[in-house]
Amino acid sequence: MVSKKMTVVNSQGFHMRPAMTFSNAMAKYPCHVIIKYKGIETDGKSIMNIIASGIKCGSEIEIICDGERENEALKEAAEMIESGFGE
Repeated sequence: MVSKKMTVVNSQGFHMRPAMTFSNAMAKYPCHVIIKYKGIETDGKSIMNIIASGIKCGSEIEIICDGERENEALKEAAEMIESGFGE
């Protein structure tokens, strides 16, 4: 299991487009991907769960990846979040 804490920087947080981009990217990895926000763990491969978590700009989150190719998944997840999903 690997994890990384980071701050969401895109101005709209995890709205529909970034949630879809994130969940689609994480779906290609066989490991579990969790987004931890305010103590609640959300399935990082579920667009609806990500949107429902209400993650806004400036929110502190933790990405947790566990299983096969976990390091690759965490690296891609961190790059997307840190870049603000190109917004």
